Amino acid sequence: MPSERDMVHVIGAREHNLRSVSLDLPKNRLICFTGVSGSGKSSLAFDTLYAEGQRRYVESLSSYARQFMGELPKPDVDQITGLAPSISIQQKTSGWNPRSTVGTITQVHDYIRVLMARAGTAHCTNCGRPITAQTREQLLARILELPEGTRFMLLAPKVRAQKGEHKDLFAELIQQGFVRARVDGEVIDLSNPPPLDRYRRHDIEVVVDRLVMRPNLRPRLAEALDTALEAGGGIAILATLHEDEGQPEGVGQPAPAGRARLAHMRSRKQTANDVLLSSAYACTHCNLGFEPPNPQMFSFNSPQGMCPHCDGLGTRFDFDPELLIPDPSLSFLAPCVAAFRHEPGRWRRHIYEGVARHLGFDLRTPWRDLPPAARNALLFGTGNTHITYEWRGRYGTWKHGGPFEGVLAELHARHKKATSPLARRFYEQFMRQGVCPRCHGARLNPQALAVRLTARPSDARKPIEFNINEICQLPIRKALEFFSTLVLDDVRRLIAAEPLKEISARLQFLLDVGLDYLTLDRAAPTLSGGESQRIRLASQIGCGLVGVLYVLDEPSIGLHPRDNRRLLDSLKRLRDLGNTVIVVEHDRDTMLAADRIVDFGPGPGVRGGHVVAQGTLDDLMAAPDSLTGAYLSGRQTIAVPQSRRPIKRNHSAKQSRPVPGRKSAKQK
Repeated sequence: MPSERDMVHVIGAREHNLRSVSLDLPKNRLICFTGVSGSGKSSLAFDTLYAEGQRRYVESLSSYARQFMGELPKPDVDQITGLAPSISIQQKTSGWNPRSTVGTITQVHDYIRVLMARAGTAHCTNCGRPITAQTREQLLARILELPEGTRFMLLAPKVRAQKGEHKDLFAELIQQGFVRARVDGEVIDLSNPPPLDRYRRHDIEVVVDRLVMRPNLRPRLAEALDTALEAGGGIAILATLHEDEGQPEGVGQPAPAGRARLAHMRSRKQTANDVLLSSAYACTHCNLGFEPPNPQMFSFNSPQGMCPHCDGLGTRFDFDPELLIPDPSLSFLAPCVAAFRHEPGRWRRHIYEGVARHLGFDLRTPWRDLPPAARNALLFGTGNTHITYEWRGRYGTWKHGGPFEGVLAELHARHKKATSPLARRFYEQFMRQGVCPRCHGARLNPQALAVRLTARPSDARKPIEFNINEICQLPIRKALEFFSTLVLDDVRRLIAAEPLKEISARLQFLLDVGLDYLTLDRAAPTLSGGESQRIRLASQIGCGLVGVLYVLDEPSIGLHPRDNRRLLDSLKRLRDLGNTVIVVEHDRDTMLAADRIVDFGPGPGVRGGHVVAQGTLDDLMAAPDSLTGAYLSGRQTIAVPQSRRPIKRNHSAKQSRPVPGRKSAKQK
């Protein structure tokens, strides 16, 4: 006989169509709520038990935490005692984040990221060779290769894509004797740091020294490099500076005005080309340094790991030239680009004229008659080719130069800066969604994809190397075999033991619920209701929570009998961990596996809302008022006709003639 503390007591539940239902439910049991549709099963399971469990849990939190969760309404019930924190696992396919995948939902991806960072082998993104450690002398020789007279800085990274104002860091750097830092690409004076937006991500590097390459620089350079490596945790940044000054034509004439003056000032601004110097991870063949792998590097939700071109989505909205130029008989100045509502102004026109002059074509030529090189240059830019532009103003002609980024880059910038939904929709009508051309759908940057794990599956003739994207593209069963056959040395095997244990356990849970055909990179919005429910079930089993009330909504829908048995085994495993599992279900096998059955009825809607029977399967079949028990016991059956109408062979359907005066479906 269970004690009072081992029971959940429900007194006077009146939510929706429930008729003051009172019953006792044993804890740590698998309980099946059944009955005709609309009889009140979900009203008690989800809208009463789950809702009250959630409400009580939220009330136990601090007032600061509750303000972010909102106030949950109290169910219409007199009293519930013995209730535990509740978790609902329903068949819902909407509401998923587009970044969510099977791997992230089940947390398998989190453990794979740890495994890749600790046991993976990094390779050069340029030549593909394994990365090895570089000595101080090798890094010093790399810097000394700069031409004489080159101006450069040595910096030490302190903050990488972290939110905050970072006032304490600036004060700490001043105490350490540093004078300058580079914040988000701009060199600032630490004595007067700019206020940073606490909700934006920032990059902060401290300037260790500013130097000019000359023959006797080695002693000072060696000291600065040691300081930078120590301050940056084994990483330093070599930032070479150059100054590209545009000069106005005409002696003694004033500087250009308006936007030309702004562009002139930008052209004189110092710009830096960064080279990463790493004492731990570098390619000796290409002289390229890399940051040491960390779990954030393998996350497409982190700025450190996501592909910068698609922001970690794997897909990208790009402008389609066919949609942009619907009428190729127009010239570029007409304009033929539909996103340009009118002819380009003077400033944009002098940019386009510079490109046309450099490539030798006329902007007044119809778009279809332009050579392919001209069309590609106008749309996609000129790459690294330097273009000279001429701005003719009232004070003379001013020449400035630089690469041309193209019309598509300009439109992308406009779409990104658009603040109103109307403006965004205007540009999006010329865009189509496609696979990211940089990462090809992998979502990660090249350095993350260059780290690989080696395994030797049973069907492979030789060891194979996979990066994290290739691993996540494997079906669940293949992925489990891959991790069970990893080729690791003794040190890495010791480091990888715990992540491998968690990965294998979670993959096995997915197999147990019949999801061996899915891949870890399967996007969550593409999952069916049954798949998403079973994935959440597998993730809950993997969490190992104890003393929780789980409420599930018809998990057996769409399952083959073989997979249904696996599902029931998973529910029993969840129960055996020390949890109470309530299943709203009509499936016979689920009722047979349940420790307790509660039948609602006798009818739907206003004719339901009562508990007509509860107990074991035998109690249910013996109950005279239980419609479910009547069918389970055989007292009632679904009559099958003894004979059926004969099938007419060679029967064909003919389209009827339209009736005069009656509109067809297409006309309506």
